[in-house]
Amino acid sequence: MNVGLDTSVLLRLLIGRPPDQATSAVNFLDDVRRTGGKVCISDLVVAETYYALHYHYGITKADAIAGLANLLSTGAINAIGHAGRVLAQPGLATAKPGFVDRLIHAAYAASEGHMATFEKAAGKLPNVIVLK
Repeated sequence: MNVGLDTSVLLRLLIGRPPDQATSAVNFLDDVRRTGGKVCISDLVVAETYYALHYHYGITKADAIAGLANLLSTGAINAIGHAGRVLAQPGLATAKPGFVDRLIHAAYAASEGHMATFEKAAGKLPNVIVLK
């Protein structure tokens, strides 16, 4: 069985709370992998988890990014989309534009499109149109 995790499961894996749900998430992940299945997360789940870690759990942006990057680097969970590549960028926690804007940009760039924005910092990225 191949399965994509939603934000609630990913959060339990990362923060370990509540303990019963965190244990259930770990056991599920182990069961899927033991039976030859693959576990993945979408870019939307990564972005939502990033915001939840920062805003609801008080985890710094740098630690949220590091936690997500570390989780993906283990190979236990695969990112479908662009999150793995974007999370690997150095200095991402303080970069302007930030993580989620870069994730959005990566999706548009992969479809050979441009991104339009009012955010001047995004103008550093290729194929960005900054509106006035």
